Amino acid sequence: MGLRVVGTGLGRTGTKSMQTALSILGFGPCHHMIEVLQHPDTMALWLEADSGRPDWNAIFRGYQSAVDYPTAGYWRELTSHFPAAKVLHTVRDADDWFESVSATILAPDSIARRGGADVQARFFASVRRRMPEQADDRTVMTEFFIRHTEEVKAAIAPERLLIYQMGEGWDRLCAFLGVPVPSMPFPAENARAEFIGRSAALGPGIASH
Repeated sequence: MGLRVVGTGLGRTGTKSMQTALSILGFGPCHHMIEVLQHPDTMALWLEADSGRPDWNAIFRGYQSAVDYPTAGYWRELTSHFPAAKVLHTVRDADDWFESVSATILAPDSIARRGGADVQARFFASVRRRMPEQADDRTVMTEFFIRHTEEVKAAIAPERLLIYQMGEGWDRLCAFLGVPVPSMPFPAENARAEFIGRSAALGPGIASH
């Protein structure tokens, strides 16, 4: 079938909550970085994609939607490969995003910044290559964040794209996807403290965005 929704928003823009929300709305399973970490054999496929030999159908076999990294790093390729997919772009305040990223996925001791030559280290290096090298520079990173949104808006037809502000709830998302609004509250997952606590509890090699 292929993906029905491609998420182009960067990690720490509510993507874990969105993964759950899309599943509630009937667009699951939804791919997210945590899926890669739970299925580390797929890292080799992502490394092939990084080398210019992607097998998107194999990577997303069984999934109806995808959000977060690594998907967001390949948004141009994926929105082209799945031309019928709607494009969901999650955003938040750029400075708030930088603070969140700096404390979680790009913290100095994070798995994403660990060196090495094993598959996991190479996989995370491939993800980081799609971000600025100056990961600790607020100006560089916030400009990257803002520019990313502008590039998505310039490349994707407006009728295919929803710019979704983190925390805004169900209404616009459901209208965009053409589904009823659920009676349950919108999911609220993976706050900064929850991210850090999960990473510490699960130990090296496991984290989520």
